[in-house]
Amino acid sequence: MDRPDFYRFHQGNRSLPFAEAEYDARLAGLLDAMDKLGVESCVFTSMHNIAYYSGFLYCAFGRPYALVVTKSQSVTISAGIDAAQPWRRCHGDNITYTDWQRNNYWRAILSVTGPGKVIGFEGDHITLAQKALFDEFLTPARSLDIAPATMRQRMHKSPAEIALIRAGAEVADIGGYAIKDAIKEGVREIDVAMAGRDAMELEIAKRFPDAEYRDTWVWFQSGINTDGAHNPVTARKLQRGDILSLNTFPMISGYYTALERTLFVGTVDDASLEIWNANVAAHEYGMSLLKPGASCAEVTHKINDFFAERDLLQYRTFGYGHSFGVLSHYYGREAGLELREDIDTVLEPGMVISMEPMLTIAEGQPGAGGYREHDILVITEDGNENITGYPYGPEFNVVG
Repeated sequence: MDRPDFYRFHQGNRSLPFAEAEYDARLAGLLDAMDKLGVESCVFTSMHNIAYYSGFLYCAFGRPYALVVTKSQSVTISAGIDAAQPWRRCHGDNITYTDWQRNNYWRAILSVTGPGKVIGFEGDHITLAQKALFDEFLTPARSLDIAPATMRQRMHKSPAEIALIRAGAEVADIGGYAIKDAIKEGVREIDVAMAGRDAMELEIAKRFPDAEYRDTWVWFQSGINTDGAHNPVTARKLQRGDILSLNTFPMISGYYTALERTLFVGTVDDASLEIWNANVAAHEYGMSLLKPGASCAEVTHKINDFFAERDLLQYRTFGYGHSFGVLSHYYGREAGLELREDIDTVLEPGMVISMEPMLTIAEGQPGAGGYREHDILVITEDGNENITGYPYGPEFNVVG
């Protein structure tokens, strides 16, 4: 039997998160960046850039995937285990590589790039081992890191992206209301989390009947488990007076949105209420600062000053917000658009960013626990639009 190194296996009808014209526009922007950098082709290996430029969100499971973009073509490179699914879910061409011999993945990529070219790669994703194979098989005349340029492109959302993110924020709100309804003394964190997740997945399927459904999740934390923003769900049972963190994360075609709220079970003590109200005030102040022309560092310093004036800055644990788009808890961070002291990016219309101040008070101190509010805002020509609808603050969120 003649077993090929790679082949094309195309069957079924194609279905993409966006119209073909959306991907054409993204690729045109990429080609413009490539031209300015003198790059002849790009080899993308990350989930986020492959999804951004082609629509295909891969499941690696130990196998490498790629998107190769040249001046004339865009080709996803996928493993045989996926058959024709990558082609059905991608813009452009698709090549399937086989595992009959080692490194057929790189032979498939070489068939598109050709040898001796100037090639862009993702320095923040490709491993040292894969970069060595990149050099061995592609023998580039020169290679350079294209990741910063792609990140800058992804930070500016198209109208189609904003529409999808807006839908995601609405789904997150639905998960939030389902969680609120499930909260009561004696219920486990995992039971509350499942209620929110199920509500969101059903809503996503209703709104997007042709999508792939994966990765929607909830972090619901109580008591001491609220001290970290990314603490996993446990079987801890809720008790009266517990501080709670509601976190819903719907995923739609690789696009992540989030809702995060502080709540209390049944009652809230005076010390906790004081800290909670201060964090809500910082949240509202921070949202008012998100305007075109403001830098991430400038916004961060102003919120720092707000907390310092109230002797609370020492309880802040991370930055105040980040970009949204093709990202998740395991891929796609757009580090150039985060509300931190060391980020000087200036906000521009079309960017989408969260405001999410958090204060953590240690166990044994008055008001112990983690306090966090989180809204998603679209930067407009003269300010911002808040696309999160679930209410924040004590009036709505002392429940159960």
